Amino acid sequence: MSAWLDPLRAALNAAREPVTVFFRDDDAGWRDDRLLRLLDLFAARGVPIDLAAIPLDVTPRLGAELYARRAATGLVGIHQHGYAHVSHEREGRRCEFGPSRGLAAQLADIRAGRERLDALFGPALAPMFTPPWNRCTAQTGAALLELGVGVLSRDRTAAPLGLAGLRELPVQVDWFAKRKGERLGRDAVGAQLGARATEPAPLGVMLHHAEMEDEDMAAVAELLDLLSAHGRVRCRSMADVLADIDTEVAA
Repeated sequence: MSAWLDPLRAALNAAREPVTVFFRDDDAGWRDDRLLRLLDLFAARGVPIDLAAIPLDVTPRLGAELYARRAATGLVGIHQHGYAHVSHEREGRRCEFGPSRGLAAQLADIRAGRERLDALFGPALAPMFTPPWNRCTAQTGAALLELGVGVLSRDRTAAPLGLAGLRELPVQVDWFAKRKGERLGRDAVGAQLGARATEPAPLGVMLHHAEMEDEDMAAVAELLDLLSAHGRVRCRSMADVLADIDTEVAA
């Protein structure tokens, strides 16, 4: 096992309770070859993964492949990732559902995207939404609630919208995190995984398969090997994470 995972291994060994881990891979619809390769890694280890799918970019062929894999293994979750994955902001950070767009425009895009994905996946499409670049506004949340989408997933650094009826399930570690414009090294990612594993929030890991080279795939395989074999880890889908939280609250 690679040394970059030592901080995570130490955190898991010291954990008093099982650590819940989930994976969210963004941009389904881009680089299908890399996506299917990533899914093979997860399937081989029996670990669930949730895909944030770009409505305008998921082809019928990919949709059929993902639907079949989900039916066969139960390990593939699918939810909506924006609409076209384009930025509408003329200034500042990139954002598809940002401050320059009002409720009507956001609602129209989310509805159209959901209809397209529903035609491909039907009931397999989860009532969740991940905005491109992990950025959106309160108007986005209002649109989601109007459409019956009750879960929003972004990065841990995003301030919660605090809207009644809208649950939020953030990811805690970005595989491609950067500092001052430079991508973090593998050791830094391992340190983040170890630190987040000691926190009470579920440990969500964000992947972007379209950017993953051979070395990234190999490192993810190492991570999955550790998680799938460790007795203090629960690898869960995003839907199951939410269900577990509900069960704990009810108890």
